[in-house]
Amino acid sequence: MPVTVRIPTPLRKLTGNADKVEVEADTLGAVVDALDASHAGIKARICDEEGQIRHFVNVYVNGEDVRYLDGLNTPTKNGDEISIVPAVAGGR
Repeated sequence: MPVTVRIPTPLRKLTGNADKVEVEADTLGAVVDALDASHAGIKARICDEEGQIRHFVNVYVNGEDVRYLDGLNTPTKNGDEISIVPAVAGGR
């Protein structure tokens, strides 16, 4: 049973419009690498030039914000659900 990654609408063009993708990986960083291997360009949308999660992208493992866990080193296991949530800006 792999890790399930929920893909936000703005990134679905990179996944063939799939709203969920399953990958086998034991850390969040490995999940992002596995996503990028099968859906080229997605890592650049999630991570910056230094390889860290972009400031305007929130990532959750089982509902927990990885910024308060161990970032890309956060462990993942079979059955985990990862959500990628781009920050919404705008308004007045």
